[in-house]
Amino acid sequence: MDKTLTTNKKRNMILNIAAIAVLIGMITFLQFNSADYTYQISTLERACCYMVVAVSMNLLTGFTGLFSLGQAGFMAIGAYVTAILTIPVESRPSVYYVDGISPVIANLEVPFFVALLIGGLAAAVIAALIGIPVLRLKSDYLAIATLGFSEIIRALISAPQFNRITNGSFGLKNIPGFPNLYVFFGIVALCIVLMVLLINSSYGRAFKAIREDEIAAQSMGINLFHYKELSFVISSFFTGVGGGLLAMFMRSIDSKTFQVALTYDILLIVVLGGIGSVTGSVLGSLLIIFGREWLRFFDEPLTVAGVNVPLFRTGFRMVVFSVLLMVVVLYYRRGLMGTTEFSWDGLFGWFKKLPSRFGKRTDRKKEDTK
Repeated sequence: MDKTLTTNKKRNMILNIAAIAVLIGMITFLQFNSADYTYQISTLERACCYMVVAVSMNLLTGFTGLFSLGQAGFMAIGAYVTAILTIPVESRPSVYYVDGISPVIANLEVPFFVALLIGGLAAAVIAALIGIPVLRLKSDYLAIATLGFSEIIRALISAPQFNRITNGSFGLKNIPGFPNLYVFFGIVALCIVLMVLLINSSYGRAFKAIREDEIAAQSMGINLFHYKELSFVISSFFTGVGGGLLAMFMRSIDSKTFQVALTYDILLIVVLGGIGSVTGSVLGSLLIIFGREWLRFFDEPLTVAGVNVPLFRTGFRMVVFSVLLMVVVLYYRRGLMGTTEFSWDGLFGWFKKLPSRFGKRTDRKKEDTK
């Protein structure tokens, strides 16, 4: 038994190193051929921005059991703070050309990684403040309160009173992008790894205990409000960082970028991947973002033998996409990964069970024919 475990550990380590090498090789290939794969790179970058936010939402909803719908608001905070701190000073007159810029931020410029950190901290501080009254609510009431907070943030961003800071409804542009793909994917990987380490720590075990049974967790000495607040703040920090990444990816943002639909997209990723699975959130973000892009041909007119197919028109892509999501959710009721995480042992075990599954199906068919 010990030899088998040792062999499996060595095999898994080799496979992990090989998988990381393959990922680095893919990033290197895209970096040196960025001109030929602009569309694929932009889609992958958007998926990774959503990935960070989805994992942070799963940390709060899937592992702590707190249903929050304020992700768009915290993303907006992180995005605007990052944008304001990174727009080159010489470009700011062309951005704040209506009401001018506040002297407080006129010459304030920091490196992008510092701006991302400050954006995440700003989101975390605001989360700590609103968490005091909001986290005393439960279930749907918490969701409604955080959703209202998200809309308040968006309204404040576009308010004329803050034009000299946020540029109001005109939005921010000339936001610098990332120097290369290695930096971008490195930041994304670092955020996800930090959240995974947190989930597997003693704090993560406390979060899971609260999710399973608050009364039992409290009887074991867990301070419910303290750990709920901690989970809410940490989730908001990484959501703010994800918003900053999105701002640097898009290069220009406004208040409409962070509408309620953005939160619903993140929630869709979490539910599709599996509530309580980091791997599921990663997989779900890739499937959702790439799935929408792959189905774009449904929005283009189709002519067969000189006859126009009426279904192929603008908007039909989302109909097909919604139907596919319904099929996936009906077949995988707990999401693609459920509450499990990816492992090589699980992958090999799944492949080993395939012949038996097909054998059972054929046996059932034979019995039905008899």
